[in-house]
Amino acid sequence: MPSVIGAVNINNNSGTVNFGDTLNISPKTAAKTFSGSGGGNTGNVVNTLNGVNATNTLDPNVVDQPMFGNI
Repeated sequence: MPSVIGAVNINNNSGTVNFGDTLNISPKTAAKTFSGSGGGNTGNVVNTLNGVNATNTLDPNVVDQPMFGNI
């Protein structure tokens, strides 16, 4: 199905960018990242005002994102 895409601004990319028709998009890898308050903000202009914070890195899950069945 055709689509019209307006202005696109991609600041950073470490994977694949898809434009147009796709049948199925499924993840091929999974990763876990811990970052503090405001550490994952992205954009052209970011202004964060954070006080004291702590990141909880305790994660008892064995599997967060199952990769079984992704072709």
